[in-house]
Amino acid sequence: MRRRRPEKREILPDPVYGDLIVAKFINNLMKQGKKSLAEKIFYQSIEKIKKQGKVADGIELFKKALENVAPVLEVKSKRIGGATYQVPIEISDARRMALAMRWIIGFSKSRKGQTMADRLAAELLAAANNDGAAVKKKEDTHRMAEANKAFAHFR
Repeated sequence: MRRRRPEKREILPDPVYGDLIVAKFINNLMKQGKKSLAEKIFYQSIEKIKKQGKVADGIELFKKALENVAPVLEVKSKRIGGATYQVPIEISDARRMALAMRWIIGFSKSRKGQTMADRLAAELLAAANNDGAAVKKKEDTHRMAEANKAFAHFR
């Protein structure tokens, strides 16, 4: 029998926008406990988005980007009678957000560009406009789930 699940930690909203999602994103962006650096990178990228003059509110664009990248379905490997099937399952809201954040940060890191703030701003803009590597990853995930719809009854 498995032990109980650990309780979810409460995180404080970020100091500038007072938003929990932004705070979570900054925590995901953080490396080796350097939160002030992660905050600086995030806020600079939001400023860059505002400077480009496309939107008045950078946070709205950030949330739109997250929503565009968040997947609804994914596949999980399930072993049934000696065969392994890729079974499509729906994703919980917490996991959707976690995956979206992870993908945006990962693809920002792999982008060509000067600073991390530039690359993050570029990836957020691309995701908000429904293109870019993170959105492509979501579409691939959905395509994979769609292709394996025949095994949905193993859920």
